[in-house]
Amino acid sequence: MDGLWYTENWIPGINISLKIKTKLYEEQTPFQFLEVVDTDVWGRALFLDRCIMTTDRDEFIYHEMISHIALNTHPNPERVLVIGGGDGGVIREVVKHDAVKSATLCEIDEAVVRAAKEYFPQIACGLDDPKVEVLFADGVKHIKEHRNYFDVIIVDSTDPVGPAEGLFQKEFYQCVYDALKEDGLFVAQTESPFVYPEIVPGVYHSIESLFPVTREYLAAIPTYPGSMWGFTMGSKKYDPLNVKKEDIPALDTKYYSPDMHFAAFVLPPFVEKLISE
Repeated sequence: MDGLWYTENWIPGINISLKIKTKLYEEQTPFQFLEVVDTDVWGRALFLDRCIMTTDRDEFIYHEMISHIALNTHPNPERVLVIGGGDGGVIREVVKHDAVKSATLCEIDEAVVRAAKEYFPQIACGLDDPKVEVLFADGVKHIKEHRNYFDVIIVDSTDPVGPAEGLFQKEFYQCVYDALKEDGLFVAQTESPFVYPEIVPGVYHSIESLFPVTREYLAAIPTYPGSMWGFTMGSKKYDPLNVKKEDIPALDTKYYSPDMHFAAFVLPPFVEKLISE
């Protein structure tokens, strides 16, 4: 904390600073350092280990784009697993889909869910939906215990350090593959191709080595490093580019739309080159 500014160090030479009004909460959990601050421009912001996880103002972009592309690609996503995502934003989007019969949130850190319910009720509101089960457990262990079970898995992890480090390894993606049904698919946040070009290719090719259909897509998230954020989908059968636009249901969204579903896969040449190397 520096006066009335909170600064997150992205990489050496690049930071982001948010002017704050007050710190609302902090806790050293068994897994990470959690903070909630009230900012001038972004509303309330959740930090884990001094990295921005979500803010009131732009949270919908990430949560919609990691959820709806996958759920509209699978024709019948009845069983959905969300790994991480203790703020509840992904679950909020998942339960908007009528086809979903059960949505399991597997979050390792109970403190994140508790803080989200208290300080971000508009994000965490879906956690109380009757279709939702909240488990405080290790996501890797959980999927190993559920082979051939889920239609869709969404990996809403923090950066590949600390408790989330294992969620960026090929061994984990193999476990995801095994936990999906024969026509299942998954999506993960896979960092910024602009700020973290050393991470994106390895993750993409690990997923590509396991899944017949692998697609990279992007969204613009202002408070994430570089604002250009990557997601990678691995699918056993269904291609998000083969979805019929007229079959995409009307949803209460602010960023995702039928047009954005396809536009997100139009990659700048430097990203195309990055994942082809």
